Amino acid sequence: MRDYDELISFLGEWGPFQRLIFFLLSASIIPNGFNGMSAVFLAGIPEHRCRVPPSANLSREWLNASIPRELQGGREGPSRCRRYRLESLANFSALGLQPGRDVDLSQLEQEKCLDGWEYSREIYRSTIVTEWNLVCDDDWKTPLTTSLFFVGVLMGSFVSGQLSDRFGRKSILFATMAVQTGFSFVQVFSTSWEMFTVLFLIVGMGQISNYVVAFILGTEILGKSVRIIFSTLGICTFFAIGYMLLPLFAYFIRDWRMLLLALTAPGVLCVPLWWFIPESPRWLISQGRFKEAEIIIRKAAKTNGIVAPAMLFDSTEMQDMKFQQQQKAYILDLFRTRNIAVITVMSLLLWMLTSVGYFGLSLNTPNLHGNAYINCFLSAIIEVPAYVIAWLLLRILPRRYSISGTLFLGGGVILFIQLVPTDLHILSVFLVMLGKFGITSAFSMLYVYTSELYPTIVRNMAVGATSMSSRVGSIIAPYFVYLGAYDRFLPYILMGSLTVLIGILTLFLPESFGNPLPETFDQMLRVKG
Repeated sequence: MRDYDELISFLGEWGPFQRLIFFLLSASIIPNGFNGMSAVFLAGIPEHRCRVPPSANLSREWLNASIPRELQGGREGPSRCRRYRLESLANFSALGLQPGRDVDLSQLEQEKCLDGWEYSREIYRSTIVTEWNLVCDDDWKTPLTTSLFFVGVLMGSFVSGQLSDRFGRKSILFATMAVQTGFSFVQVFSTSWEMFTVLFLIVGMGQISNYVVAFILGTEILGKSVRIIFSTLGICTFFAIGYMLLPLFAYFIRDWRMLLLALTAPGVLCVPLWWFIPESPRWLISQGRFKEAEIIIRKAAKTNGIVAPAMLFDSTEMQDMKFQQQQKAYILDLFRTRNIAVITVMSLLLWMLTSVGYFGLSLNTPNLHGNAYINCFLSAIIEVPAYVIAWLLLRILPRRYSISGTLFLGGGVILFIQLVPTDLHILSVFLVMLGKFGITSAFSMLYVYTSELYPTIVRNMAVGATSMSSRVGSIIAPYFVYLGAYDRFLPYILMGSLTVLIGILTLFLPESFGNPLPETFDQMLRVKG
């Protein structure tokens, strides 16, 4: 019996129809680059110190000395969360005593920032941090905001596949794009941190659902030779384009509400794509809707300037295809034997720890030396050559060596950062970007590698389960960044160590390069002993 790819082989691989689908689906991913990393600037933490109100009646000398000095990331600076007790300072000021000469500041009693904070406006005019004072005792709310966005991503990845299987790829693609754009717009009018965070969670649900469904729709419509390009140089590169545009928007728009409004607008431009992107003929066939599938395929043939056969589908053959696609698989099938269970557990770890490294480095760009906007742009632009390298490696080299090698590169250079002298800031930034390059390359190869490891009946389920595992990694990644407030090298030590570890474990996975896709569990390759 012929499979679907054989049935539509007359269309060719790279005609005008395929090129149109390739670029339109890839373009629909650009807003994901905005939303996926927008927390870098929306939740940016500017320099801050306790506010001292004019009513304190302090002399200029005592006003300048009202904030204690403390070590921050190995450097001394004014405290962000403490001040000397103002009542005492006012008494000393009234008596004409001088700080440091007449009064030993180290012996003075300290207090919290009871009158709020003063924020530097040098980098940000306003962020959600300055809006709702998410600093000091409330500084835990900032990483939680980002983590809850990725909780939404986790929830979205869990339901998007099931929804698209039930209601169709195209309908769910545009519905989730509407969720992402609509709730981002509502976020602009948030009146509290709680409201902003709940809406951010919903945006996360739409963000990943849009990405996953676009990936599925593209791989089902495009031919075999184009799918690897689509999954690396297609949607990944256009995500990076959106990511690159983020710091450009943020540089010119320093107010978080106006920035979020500007980032929401491009999503509206995706509405006309509804009339150009078709439903997946594969999905229509699986639902027994052969006439609709035939209409789409004949339109594709016309677009490509090809005369379609008089009879596209043999009804008996199509019924057999429908029966095969409707066979049920269960999550426990991913653990049905010891070999399969080991592959599944190692794959889950591979996705999760790679995700920790990718999102940890991406979200940590404002904490690097130098301009936060330039660092974010560099972090985005480095992804483009990373995807190109991933595509080339997938074409010519074994999968596990390619993934393991790029993980060793990424993890190794991140570990090396702690050895760089503090005055060599440019070298530190270069190593971070090189580490991001390696981890991004590995991350983009995981979809293809995982889909090649598992048989057809559980392939989508396996990709979905491992993708969910990567969302767990993205949820905890902001807390790796948070640790940098206590030791700026600690996030790099942890991320680098975990990345190198998972690079070693990857070498024990089976090699799928050059092998046909397994159709049954018996055809699955075995873990290397």
